[in-house]
Amino acid sequence: MAAKILIVDDAAFMRMMIKDILTKNGYEVVGEAENGLKAIEKYQELRPDLTTMDITMPEMDGITAVKQIKKIDPAAKIIMCSAMGQQAMVIEAIQSGARDFIVKPFQPDRVLEAVRKAVG
Repeated sequence: MAAKILIVDDAAFMRMMIKDILTKNGYEVVGEAENGLKAIEKYQELRPDLTTMDITMPEMDGITAVKQIKKIDPAAKIIMCSAMGQQAMVIEAIQSGARDFIVKPFQPDRVLEAVRKAVG
C-alpha cells in the first residue's frame, strides 16, 4: 500500500512540486497545509505515514509544528524542507524530532531518497 503523505509549505508552488514528485512515484498525498497550525490540525485528522514540513511559514513555523506533532504522536515521521543557508534551523528541527531534510530547490532523487528512508 502506498505511503500516505501530508505536505506542509506556505508556497502553493512548492507543495505542487513535491506532490508531483511523490504522486509520480506511487505515493499518496492525502493532504496539504500552508502553515504550522494547519499542519497540526491536518496531522491529527489524517494521521499520515509521513509529513514534509517547510521551516519558514507564517502563523507557526515548521520547527514549532514538529515539536507539537511529536507531542501528539512520538512516532511521527517528518522530513524538513529548507532553503539553502538554514543549517542552524535544520539542526534544531532534527533535534526536535525530524527524520531528515531536503533542500530547495527540490531534486526529485533527493526527495524520493529521503521519503524512502523515512517510511522504509
